[in-house]
Amino acid sequence: MVNALGLIFILLARLWVITPDTRLQAVIDSAQAGDTLLLKPGRYEAVPKPYREPICGNCVGPLTEVDATVGFHIKGKPLVIIGEDRDSTVLATKGGYGILFEESYGSYIGNLTVTEGIRDPDGKATDAALVVKKGRVTVENLTIIDNTSRVDTVVVGIGGIFGREGAELFIFNNLIRNNGWDGVALYRGACAVIADNLIEGGRGAGIGITWDATAIVYRNRISGYWKGIGAFGDSRVVVRNNAVFDNLGWGIICTGHAYMEVVNNVIYHNGNCGFAGWEEAVRGILKNNIIAQNGWKEEWVCPGVGVWMNVPLRDFPVEYNDVWGNNAGNYEGIADQTGVKGNISRDPSFKGDGTFGLKSGSPCIDAGDPKIIDPNGTRSDMGWIGGPLAGWQSKGTKRSQR
Repeated sequence: MVNALGLIFILLARLWVITPDTRLQAVIDSAQAGDTLLLKPGRYEAVPKPYREPICGNCVGPLTEVDATVGFHIKGKPLVIIGEDRDSTVLATKGGYGILFEESYGSYIGNLTVTEGIRDPDGKATDAALVVKKGRVTVENLTIIDNTSRVDTVVVGIGGIFGREGAELFIFNNLIRNNGWDGVALYRGACAVIADNLIEGGRGAGIGITWDATAIVYRNRISGYWKGIGAFGDSRVVVRNNAVFDNLGWGIICTGHAYMEVVNNVIYHNGNCGFAGWEEAVRGILKNNIIAQNGWKEEWVCPGVGVWMNVPLRDFPVEYNDVWGNNAGNYEGIADQTGVKGNISRDPSFKGDGTFGLKSGSPCIDAGDPKIIDPNGTRSDMGWIGGPLAGWQSKGTKRSQR
């Protein structure tokens, strides 16, 4: 039931139907809290503005000034911004912070393409197609593509979706492809739920959680990055039911003083190691994963093994995983865990259709932790089709969600 204040808010909210010949930023500035902006198909090009921020998102000293540019800026109010057609409603941002939500609690953006960001010369700027600071924003059904502008003097490029200090993000069902830096990154004081996204073909990490950020990461496909999923600094990350494959370096890493729960993932055919517990200070658990055929590239960030563990097993248990066929061996830094605590080393027998589903008779079916159940109530499978967050239809046959 809507209370009186909520009813007044709904009645005051307006629907704006926007066409490409309208200055979108002018409408954003004029809109009231709670308004909905429906963007008709076409191209909306921003006129970027300078943006100086007193806090640096990824500097050792936070109180460091940063010079950036912003394409579209939503500040101090929640808005709903929806494209009529995801493929043909295009926001060409032309800025380093393509779309910036700032002090915007309760915004929603979806069903658009976001492209053509231009990298800021200041290497301290956390450039991305979409950036959130001090706000609560749902980001759904976006295509974030071809934000590839580079500055020769800056290593980093333009990422996909970045959460900064005070960001609360819900990131669902987006296509993040061919951008110049991390697919999704969280910095100081950010938190996010990141689910059901296709993140592929970029530089940096597919998903990077840094400083003291927190995240729940599930059912994403991540490929074609330098690195797959990483927990850095003092971050806290739950990683479940993801497929992390064909990246150049490690598949999944936990480093610094981070905590990482890595359960029911497929970590397949990454260039160096599949999983790395990089430093002794990290904590977490590695369970119910399939970690197979990693190590095809010469050593770059870690040896070409399945599990490279530099932390005692008492602090990072390794249980009920299938670690198989990795080029330089299945384990390094710890003893071979095959046959210990439910771990096996057998061909997982993928279906071969790119879904990482399991053929009938796979040794990974009903071989996960017996305390974890699949949606149909049976003992969990290993890999991303196992466990309660798997995206199959739970009646009868177990099926992959993709």
